[in-house]
Amino acid sequence: MESQNMASQNGDFSVGCACGGNCGCGGAEPAVRKGLFISFEGIDGVGKTTQVEALKEHLQSTGREVVVTCEPGGTALGKSLRELLLHGSFVSSRTEALLFAADRAQHVAQVIRPALIRGAIVITDRYIDSSLAYQAGGRELTMDDIRNLSEWATDSLWPDRTYLLDMQPEAAFARLHRQQDRMESAGIDFARRTREAFLDLAQESADRYRVLDATCSAQSLSKLIAQDVNNAIEELNAQ
Repeated sequence: MESQNMASQNGDFSVGCACGGNCGCGGAEPAVRKGLFISFEGIDGVGKTTQVEALKEHLQSTGREVVVTCEPGGTALGKSLRELLLHGSFVSSRTEALLFAADRAQHVAQVIRPALIRGAIVITDRYIDSSLAYQAGGRELTMDDIRNLSEWATDSLWPDRTYLLDMQPEAAFARLHRQQDRMESAGIDFARRTREAFLDLAQESADRYRVLDATCSAQSLSKLIAQDVNNAIEELNAQ
């Protein structure tokens, strides 16, 4: 699939604190966001972890501070929620959405936003788009409900760059060589709906997204991503 040209959708890098005063800021005036926020998305088995690691190594070689994290489970609270979400028994759709939102709220307040404020590059394996694709696209909740809940939880903090690694679910599932978690075990039809939801999101937010053919070699993908991130950093420095 031909990759889409993309630029940062947000020229204003000032953000407020989503903690409500609980992180010690006392509800202070919004801090200036200096860093770059990158997310990787896609169904399981497309190679997100490999590309996250390759991008981290590239950026660290240039002397940048890089914070790599993931959802769910990017904080101590998140790890407990991850166990419930991915390895627990039956969880209703509304409960699932609220648990993911709770994980994300803590993740942003404790990890992502502080790193961005001090100028780091934050790379997350999954973020809001995963909730939209998996919970709304795959589990038949409304997109508006999931989006509104996620934006409230994060104080509307969206990535500057989102890389969607795309491939057919059958090929992605063939790459999985471990026991499937609760989300992965939902079946091939669920994965197809989730993939289509990701592609729809990419079309809706083409300025933020880049869709990449995950059947290409890991090396070629990492080079393409690194060049695009270098361009994004130049855009950020020029502001």
